Amino acid sequence: MAITALPNSRTEPDGSAVIRVLSYNIRSLRDDEEALARVIRACEPDLVFVQEAPRFFRWRKHAARLAARTDLVVLSGGATAAGPLLMCSLRATVERTEDVLLPLTPGLHRRGFATAVVRFGGARVGLLSCHLSLQTDERLAQTGMLLERLAAMDVPYTITAGDINERPTGRSFTRLARELQDAWAVAPWGGEYTSTPDRPHQRIDAIFASAGIEVLGCGVPLDLPGVTAADLSAATDHLPVLAALRIPAAGPA
Repeated sequence: MAITALPNSRTEPDGSAVIRVLSYNIRSLRDDEEALARVIRACEPDLVFVQEAPRFFRWRKHAARLAARTDLVVLSGGATAAGPLLMCSLRATVERTEDVLLPLTPGLHRRGFATAVVRFGGARVGLLSCHLSLQTDERLAQTGMLLERLAAMDVPYTITAGDINERPTGRSFTRLARELQDAWAVAPWGGEYTSTPDRPHQRIDAIFASAGIEVLGCGVPLDLPGVTAADLSAATDHLPVLAALRIPAAGPA
């Protein structure tokens, strides 16, 4: 799809906010960290929903280093959420954060959610970064837990992003898209497929927004200034998803 300009971040006079949201599976920083940082900086995100953040030795130090290299701060998650992480720019005013571990299925990888509630101007929004199971039935169960967690945040708007480990025709992806706006489907921009960088052929990473949020554009930032094919290939084994969203102003907390 032809690239048009993705809106820049801004706060409107009525208190609503246009923000840039990035979702990225970074494979525990096992690849080219400098290339990864260049891609993130070029996207100029207000929020980054990370999957496969470092979880072991000195994981907090590694997460803080990535945040510093991308002019962001760590918001929540990491090892305490079994991999999902949230980072934000200094535009965000943080109300609260919570890391959630999901039930462990013997023999399968532990999963979790990194969550937060933040404000941009007068816009208040709940956030959830996820990396769902590779196993079909467990993934569907985690989708239900995800939707329950969003409902329990008691906020006017929510954004969920992550590695769904499933294509849009799958049961879990379909359930999320039925309850939330699949940002790519609403306003496609850039590239569609997120896996793999060298041979993109499937969309398994996505950004979802609750009703009331306006999706201004969403997709893989293939031709965004500052993002190169070499960096996308070297950074990790997924391509990032970037969205511009307009969040209406909300009343006081």
